[in-house]
Amino acid sequence: MDSIDIFLFVAEAMIVIGAILAILMPLIKSLSDPGSLVKTGAAVVALAVVFFVMYSIADDTVLPRYAADPFNLTPELSRFVGGALLTTYVLFFVALIGIVFTEINKAIK
Repeated sequence: MDSIDIFLFVAEAMIVIGAILAILMPLIKSLSDPGSLVKTGAAVVALAVVFFVMYSIADDTVLPRYAADPFNLTPELSRFVGGALLTTYVLFFVALIGIVFTEINKAIK
């Protein structure tokens, strides 16, 4: 095992630790203010609703070359990936509209 493999394992461990801390630390802090948990829960539910709407819109068509080895793409996985992409697009445009609205609102005030 050379140094590149060791650095990759360390980087993966740091990503996992960072993800765990990014989830746990706000939860620990919000225990003193339960109202913030309601807002977070509402945001998670809204995100899930957007994903499931986009998932239901997504197409499950798989081209024959992607259904074979090495991809082995199934219609369910294709629909999931399509739903994730559509969710990303919708959230991007919502954020873009929010930025434009905020800038126009600041310019008016």
